[in-house]
Amino acid sequence: MRGGGDWGAIDVGDSRRGRGGNSWVGMRAGAGEGVWYEGMSGQVFEEMAEAYEAMIDWPKRLANEEGFYRRVFEGVGAKSVVDVACGTGRHAKMLQEWGMRVEGADVSVEMIDRCRRRFGENERLRWVVRGFEEAVERIGEFDAAVCVGNSLALAKKREGVGRALGRMMEAVRAGGVVVVHVLNLWRLEEGEIVWQKCRRAELSGGESLIIKGVHRCGGQGYVEMVVGRLGEGVATMKSDCARFWGIEAEEMERMMRAAGAEKVEVYGGYQFQEYKREESQDLIVVAEKDRERR
Repeated sequence: MRGGGDWGAIDVGDSRRGRGGNSWVGMRAGAGEGVWYEGMSGQVFEEMAEAYEAMIDWPKRLANEEGFYRRVFEGVGAKSVVDVACGTGRHAKMLQEWGMRVEGADVSVEMIDRCRRRFGENERLRWVVRGFEEAVERIGEFDAAVCVGNSLALAKKREGVGRALGRMMEAVRAGGVVVVHVLNLWRLEEGEIVWQKCRRAELSGGESLIIKGVHRCGGQGYVEMVVGRLGEGVATMKSDCARFWGIEAEEMERMMRAAGAEKVEVYGGYQFQEYKREESQDLIVVAEKDRERR
């Protein structure tokens, strides 16, 4: 980490190899079964969720992703979408602002309460408490389903990944589309933590320093998040660690097709870059459901 200067928003990238890090990778505030905030007390949950929000440059992130979703959704004429692990609700709200009918779902009651307080609820924006391995109310109700921000990889059990993909495919109509984004774990070398983000932010509890890192151990990754409260006297600190699964592109495609996908495309980023296992930061899979399948 650099000494001196403004610590208001230091993106340290990949501290070992000099690559720029993905500032939000692997740590979405909402991730279906086995989410990073599972089991937290109300106070700790609020503090960590607030720190997560402060860590992200949301306007920049959504602007980077908007064109991708517009093109994919326009390709199938999508007018409705379910975000199966909506977290803080930012993506769901963006899609609703485009005029789509949106359902944001998350396994956390607290997270859904936050979404309702922040964005409200109406006939075109609905929030529900539901894990991504659970079925939607009406099979084939939506034109599209999304699971982004590495949420799918945070499934509590490995087999939960396939079950969640099956539920997403069930949720969309014949000819609809499913979009999944996860971190490409295979880009990371095994070993020590790669510290990716250090941000100074004003949280409800006072001025704080938020630090995030990621490391790989075999076929699993771990995201480390540390929040230190600054101020006079002794600083206080809270930390959290979230495990996520490494998912191969071929494995994702196989599970998508088994669930009913007719066409599957794989990308390495939101500008439709070619996916390269050893280089791409992201693994994004777009699957269109068989038009003959209900």
